[in-house]
Amino acid sequence: MESWGAAYIAGIIDGEGSITLTRMHENENRRPCITVASTDKELLVYIRSLTDGTINSKKNYNPERHKDSYTLTIKKKDSVVTLLKKISPYLRVDKKRKRALWILENYEKVTPRNGKYNSLLLTKKIAFEDNFFRI
Repeated sequence: MESWGAAYIAGIIDGEGSITLTRMHENENRRPCITVASTDKELLVYIRSLTDGTINSKKNYNPERHKDSYTLTIKKKDSVVTLLKKISPYLRVDKKRKRALWILENYEKVTPRNGKYNSLLLTKKIAFEDNFFRI
């Protein structure tokens, strides 16, 4: 991805997106996730072509008053980390930049490759999540 593309995506995430930790399943630990909501599906398709992810549509209960809306969700760990590395220098919203850097600096340290946690690593993982949400 070119630097101008990374800067463009960073601007979209600054304005309409979120960088968070989410659970994919009820009994799992949280993992990084990037989402962008928009009524412009073409924009989300373009971003997906540069990155990865899935686009979901939201049910429009009042089409006379509201446009259809869509959400791009990027939740594969490698895709999220790769994207954060590319866009973090261009993020301007302080909270989002700090969250991106926190994930890049700490997520791998508290997440074992096999997904099995001992008590010490689980304590570190919970502390990582708590500190993330304090940002």
